[in-house]
Amino acid sequence: MDIRAEVRLPTDELRDDIPFYTKTLKMRMDMIYPADDPTIAVFSGHGLRLRIEKGAPEGPGMIRILTEDPDGFAEGARELTAPNGTRVEIDELNPPLVLPKVQHSFVVRRLADQAPWVIGRAGMHYRDLVPDRLGGAMIASHIRIPDGGPVPDMVHYHKVGFQLIFCVNGWVDVLYEDQGGMRRLNAGDCFIQPPEIRHMVCEASDDLQVIEIGVPADHVTEIDHEMALPTPHERPDREWDGQRFVHNLAEGAEWTDFRLPGFVCRDTTIAANTRNVAGVQVIRRGTGNPQWARHDADIHFTFVMKGTMVLEGEGRDPFALEAGDAFVIPPGMKTRYTDPSADIELLEVTLAGAFKTKVIEE
Repeated sequence: MDIRAEVRLPTDELRDDIPFYTKTLKMRMDMIYPADDPTIAVFSGHGLRLRIEKGAPEGPGMIRILTEDPDGFAEGARELTAPNGTRVEIDELNPPLVLPKVQHSFVVRRLADQAPWVIGRAGMHYRDLVPDRLGGAMIASHIRIPDGGPVPDMVHYHKVGFQLIFCVNGWVDVLYEDQGGMRRLNAGDCFIQPPEIRHMVCEASDDLQVIEIGVPADHVTEIDHEMALPTPHERPDREWDGQRFVHNLAEGAEWTDFRLPGFVCRDTTIAANTRNVAGVQVIRRGTGNPQWARHDADIHFTFVMKGTMVLEGEGRDPFALEAGDAFVIPPGMKTRYTDPSADIELLEVTLAGAFKTKVIEE
């Protein structure tokens, strides 16, 4: 069964529109009617089918044409108006990714503040952990799926510079391009999704909770209708914009001294596999007393996964934190993590992956 869809646009004089749509916009004329005094013509091209009709009651509307060569498409014009009044914008098909300059701020986001959960893509619930998004430089989301089972997702990809998925609770099954069969992310595990890797969320447990970090904050998600997952070839060493896919497992991980006294950590290999675009570590209570320190990372984000602690900042009132809370520390700010509970567990994400910390001896 052949089905076609058309967008109808009005005109006062069809003869004036024909050269504009065929020559300027490089569309094909598929039909014209009647032959002796045409009042209707159909044009197709660029994934669009237009019915230009004399006397049609609709407004003239606006068309966006995306091309790899916008400056060569319509003699360099980026905005045009057709004889029938339809506005036309010419723009980049694949614009370069713009990473906004970080607007540094000290941010504390508490679960007890009851920030709203918003229903987003594929029915997932999102809670914003960094409301100001550091001027658009990054987004940190607490994502949950309350009721487990199949997830109504499609093969898609994100136009990002960096993206982390860290599982806080439950499990989720995901398929990835060139990474073999189903990947299960359990609590404590994480994925690095390189820029534009195709993937699809398939199934989740009850009360799945993940932390998602994306750079920049506003990025495009596109559906890939052509690719089927899993792909036939497994290529674990493939890179996307210099980054590899990472599936880091919490089970059996090695714990070492953290850069801050009083804590230990496990490295997730993110820095090595993103060429120091980002670093991701899980932090627990160690031996010794916490100390004041400063860092010079461009972005320093932390999420409290378990336990309690007090975040002290120079010139700030102390913040008592518990599971579900998050904070961002700007570079150069003097801070200290005090009164950590025995079960404290923190997720720390830093960009860039390599940075310096200065511990300030008391």
